[in-house]
Amino acid sequence: MAKRTPLYEAHVADGAKLVDFAGWEMPIDYGSQIAEHKAVRESVGMFDVSHMAVVDISGAAAREFLRWLLANDVAKIDDAGRALYTCMLNTRGGVIDDLIVYHLSSDLYRIVVNAATTEKDLAWIKSQARDYDVAIDHRQDMAIIAVQGPRGRDMAAELLDEAFRQAALQLKPFQVAVENDRSVGRTGYTGEDGFELVLPAEEAVTAWKSLRDKGVAPIGLGARDTLRLEAGLNLYGQDMDEERTPLESGLAWTVAFKPEERDFVGRAALEHLRAEGVGQKLVGLVLEGRGVMRHETAVRAADSDVEEEHAEGEITSGSYAPTLSRSIALARVPVDWEDSVEVCLRGKWQPARIVRYPFVRNGKSRIDD
Repeated sequence: MAKRTPLYEAHVADGAKLVDFAGWEMPIDYGSQIAEHKAVRESVGMFDVSHMAVVDISGAAAREFLRWLLANDVAKIDDAGRALYTCMLNTRGGVIDDLIVYHLSSDLYRIVVNAATTEKDLAWIKSQARDYDVAIDHRQDMAIIAVQGPRGRDMAAELLDEAFRQAALQLKPFQVAVENDRSVGRTGYTGEDGFELVLPAEEAVTAWKSLRDKGVAPIGLGARDTLRLEAGLNLYGQDMDEERTPLESGLAWTVAFKPEERDFVGRAALEHLRAEGVGQKLVGLVLEGRGVMRHETAVRAADSDVEEEHAEGEITSGSYAPTLSRSIALARVPVDWEDSVEVCLRGKWQPARIVRYPFVRNGKSRIDD
């Protein structure tokens, strides 16, 4: 039987189309994915992301442990109240998961991991923690609501009492405020401003309904995917996975090779890859004509006669972009490819162009036509 978040009944009441997502019964949309996408870009929307796992790591050795566990260096957020995006790697340098770590207090860190990887993540974290004096607490008593869009912070802050509200509204990007067990991070997965609220599960329905009464639109996972793609944000399991390293997935910036004396899981493999040379890179694509690029679509160099099954490139994420009214994609291709390529759509090769991503920032196109 599929799992349900504390907000399941609220989704049903709002007329959500529910689908199975990583074993959870989740809303894909509430009637119009494009309308929901535009609500976030232009105003505000809220997402139930309580299927993701909240894991608190505490103890005298928490900082030391996370410096070993994660590819980015939590020493960058030694000041409590800061957050860091990072990957958690296996010994081959492959990505077990990508996550955000929040430094809540001196010896307490909170990480939020993907729903589809929760069980393997917890097993891996516990296996790596055996030599460290830390406590690992999977907070199944917590829910997460993300409020995103130009009006996101102001609307979400109305849920908080006065002191907590003022602290939250003063946050800069990738900072976090804490009150008792609740945390409010100025983070998100849409390319828009906003807050991600971690709160006790029993408070989720009241918070959701309060936001709904204030006019905040509920947004499904369908729009969440097109929003994050326009923002050039990776999706675990498609744009990176255990067989691919951050260096091949546009995430080299999340790996802290300095200080050189810090070791971390996967460092040796990444150092070897850097020395040998990375053969592929992640790029943005814009389709020149009609159609929609999708995951696993073949990509070849322009004017090539290579057959589909022998194509050297592949789309990792692709969709129609509502903000741009055209199809965009992330693709893994040889490092020396630039400019024009071709993608195979329904057996026919169509022209596409390599561009820098994000495709959209602050609600505006960054693509030069």
